[in-house]
Amino acid sequence: VTAGDYASALKALGPERFDLVLTDMRLPDGDGLDIVDWIQHHRPGVPVAVITAHGNVDTAVRALKLGAFDFISKPLDLGALRKLIKATLKLRSADGAVFDATQPIVVPSGLRLLGQSKPMQKLREMIAKVARSQAPVHIAGDSGTGKELVARLIHDTGPRHDGPFVPVNCGAIPSELMESELFGHKKGSFTGAVGDKEGLIHSAEGGTLFLDEVADLPLHMQVKLLRVIQEKSIRPVGETRETPVDVRVLSATHRKLDELVKSGKFREDLYYRINVIELRVPALRERLDDVPPLVDMLLDRIAGQIGVTRPQISDEAMDKLLSYSYPGNVRELENILERAVTLCSNERVEPEDIQLKPGQLLTDLPELAGRDVAVGEVGADGLEGQLEHIQREAIIRALEQTRYNKTKAAELLGMTFRQLRYRVKKLGIE
Repeated sequence: VTAGDYASALKALGPERFDLVLTDMRLPDGDGLDIVDWIQHHRPGVPVAVITAHGNVDTAVRALKLGAFDFISKPLDLGALRKLIKATLKLRSADGAVFDATQPIVVPSGLRLLGQSKPMQKLREMIAKVARSQAPVHIAGDSGTGKELVARLIHDTGPRHDGPFVPVNCGAIPSELMESELFGHKKGSFTGAVGDKEGLIHSAEGGTLFLDEVADLPLHMQVKLLRVIQEKSIRPVGETRETPVDVRVLSATHRKLDELVKSGKFREDLYYRINVIELRVPALRERLDDVPPLVDMLLDRIAGQIGVTRPQISDEAMDKLLSYSYPGNVRELENILERAVTLCSNERVEPEDIQLKPGQLLTDLPELAGRDVAVGEVGADGLEGQLEHIQREAIIRALEQTRYNKTKAAELLGMTFRQLRYRVKKLGIE
């Protein structure tokens, strides 16, 4: 079905269901972005791709931010157009499926994203949305939060799931070898190049390229990566011609890219190209409700890896885990449990088996965060004693307001029941 302008396009989109809408950017009575915007609000299940002028990447980025599935530049390359349509048609198999953000995402590879907390439900919803697009996604989050797992889930639940997923740790490749590793090289292009070599980008053809710790890319490589995203082509070292590539680019870093842009260490134009959609993976301290299911999963895995009976964990040991801030996130939790499984006896993990870093306990209640508290002079008990006094008063007030219903008191304080029980016991309130 063809339409010559914006008005007739909306008329055609009304009664029929389409597998793909392909729109030019310049229309006699409007703009291709208007079509993208209208479809997102009125036909959100219909993929839309835009045809942009050669080199006009800013327009393509705006279209992707509005929700376009992908873009293709003029002059149209029929091979690239076929790939785009093929990828779009793969989305049809997921049509009609009901997505439940309260359930862990499970894919054929067996990877799971556990957690019932609100931050994790929101993250699962975002993964489901961005998986249906071809837009570059930047995954932000602290070290150990599971950024590569999120990238793999985006790949595995999207139309490129049957293509390769190629992870690249940008901080682990020496600067002088990076161009050859990413782009490949021709035989004889430099000393030691005894044969042609396919680069990591080309090996991701038809699939996903995941650039972990992208902030570690040297500036000269940032320029070359920008061209890959804009032109969808690469040129191996020693080659005179560019080769088209069909890859989706996902990136991640634990560093703040916007601050690196301000300091001149990361190119602003590349930042806007890779950050079309940003996903933030929450730190474990922001979702402590998810610690118990994570502990169960990790104990199963650890016991299986070292070949021992899976130990049980006491309530007191779990309470201790729930009192910690986890600066190293899920990765640190796994290390803590590995030590605990090794140290525990009688196939039971007790509090003394849990070794935590000093100074990393949750010493303040969520409701007191950011609030000015007049402490006065610090007495003999020191600052820690003053904080415990404030916490004790806050817990007692919450218990009185809820007639000593600990479940409701925990909700009022913004903490889990286990956290409240731990603090009640620690502060001697009972």
